[in-house]
Amino acid sequence: MSIWKDQSPAKPAPTPAPDTKEANRPSFVPPEPEPFRAAPTPPARTEPDVVRKESTIAADITIEGKIDGAGSVRIHGKFKGDVNVQGDLTIESGAKVTGGVHADKVMVSGELEGNIESASRVELLATGVIIGDVKATSMTVAAGARMRGQADFGWDDKAGKSGRNGGHAESGSSS
Repeated sequence: MSIWKDQSPAKPAPTPAPDTKEANRPSFVPPEPEPFRAAPTPPARTEPDVVRKESTIAADITIEGKIDGAGSVRIHGKFKGDVNVQGDLTIESGAKVTGGVHADKVMVSGELEGNIESASRVELLATGVIIGDVKATSMTVAAGARMRGQADFGWDDKAGKSGRNGGHAESGSSS
C-alpha cells in the first residue's frame, strides 16, 4: 500500500459567488402602503352648526359696560352693566353683577343686583343672592339662597293670557 501525500500548498476554500438577487436588493425596504381608507364620517348633527363659546371675567377683574352676544358668559369678578346673551350666564360665588340680565339660562351662586328678563331657566344656588325681579320659564332655588324681589315663573306668553295657573312668589323683608 502506498501512502500518498499531497504536498502542494493548501488552497483556501472557494468562496461562493455572490447571489445576484441579494446583491441588488436595497438594505432598507419600505413597508407596503396600506390601502386607502376614507376617514369615518362624523355623526349627523341635529342642532345648528352654531358653536357657542364661553367668555370669562376673572375674579380680579372689574368691568363696567354692556355684554351683548351669542355665546355664554361666566363671571368670577365684578361687572356693572346689562348682560344680553343668547347663551348662558353664570355668576360664580364671590362675583357680583349689577344690571339687567337677559340670557337663556342663568345660574347665580354669587350676587346679582338687577332684574332677570325672560330666561328659560334660573338656578339660584345656596350661596346666591338676587336683589331684583325674576321672570323665567322655570326657577330652582336652593336652601340657603337669598332673594329680595318678585319672581314670576312657570308662565309662558300663551298661558299668561289665558289665565292658567303658574308660579308667583314674592320675597323680601322690610327694614
